[in-house]
Amino acid sequence: MSNALTVLPMSQEIKLNPGERIEGTITIANPASSTEDFEYVATVSPYSVVGDDYEADFSNKSDANQIVDWIRIYEPEGTLKPNESKELKFRIKVPKDAPAGGQYAVISIRSKASVQEGEMSFGINDVFEIGSIIYGKVAGATVRKGEILGNNVPGFSTVTPVTSSITVKNEGNIHEKAVTTITIKNVFSGEQVFPKDDETNRFSEYIMPNSTRYLTRTLDRLSNLGVYEVQQTVEYLGETSSISQVLIVCPIWFLCLVIATLVALVATIVTMVKKHIRKSKREVL
Repeated sequence: MSNALTVLPMSQEIKLNPGERIEGTITIANPASSTEDFEYVATVSPYSVVGDDYEADFSNKSDANQIVDWIRIYEPEGTLKPNESKELKFRIKVPKDAPAGGQYAVISIRSKASVQEGEMSFGINDVFEIGSIIYGKVAGATVRKGEILGNNVPGFSTVTPVTSSITVKNEGNIHEKAVTTITIKNVFSGEQVFPKDDETNRFSEYIMPNSTRYLTRTLDRLSNLGVYEVQQTVEYLGETSSISQVLIVCPIWFLCLVIATLVALVATIVTMVKKHIRKSKREVL
């Protein structure tokens, strides 16, 4: 049932000043397709990441998760009927001695039944569906430092979809954003494959403090056989990295066919050359 629930926004960035009191909201909704009332419990947990693939961690507290103790949800329990939504209000009371830099938490909505049964563990997919991540920025002496470590587009692939990647590092004490722009053109026709019409080809991702993030992006609308020019640009902390790569997409069966054809062609040429040499020898004799 909980996976049917929607929560907006999925994440929000909030500026915080020491000694300040801030009011915020998230909207929760039980869809019209639901056949039951949803009894919910709203909780606040620390938010951090593990590894360069950013596996979410909602249990370990650190200096960057103090905001968990600053947040109060006004109505942490309630019931939503099918096709009913509700604005859930919360308050952040920032201490006067709050450290400058990033503060991170997630406001999660769980079913009351699962909480009563002690099922409080959940994964990152659950959070995106039923929670809102708070990216707090406490004013003061923040450190902004990082770099782009990698910007890669493959030059050859036997399968689709094809993915590109970037790797960025954040050595500061505040989250940053890495912005990736991708354009794909068909080399032979010159047609722009992606983006088309009103599509966006600009993607923004949060990079957490003191972490390295490895990001992949699916290159859209590539056929199983084709040659493309892929332009990928990364903007991060005032640095820009751009790569233009010719990408050949060729399925294994076609590659085997080409190799077999070449082998047959070479064999034919060799046979013809041998015949010509034997004929030449006979003519000499």
